[in-house]
Amino acid sequence: MRTVKKNDLEARTRVLNRLKRLEGQVRGLQKMVEEDRDCREILTLLSGVKSALEATGELIFEAYLEECRADLAKGQGDTKAIVEAVRLLRG
Repeated sequence: MRTVKKNDLEARTRVLNRLKRLEGQVRGLQKMVEEDRDCREILTLLSGVKSALEATGELIFEAYLEECRADLAKGQGDTKAIVEAVRLLRG
């Protein structure tokens, strides 16, 4: 069983807070479309959502890399997993 460190909990909390904020923004987008709001307003919010989602992905990726680094330092882990994660993030 993996022990959960304080910084793991803090990182998880940051990610969850960002995801909750994103959820609200996406609902806002949905409402704007339903209300037939101006396209410029919708696109502005959409741009913000995309940026926030990318930043959240980077935060998750950084936490993953830190975990991989710690595993490698202990003689565990696999560099192939890191390469695969980079490929996934690139899309």
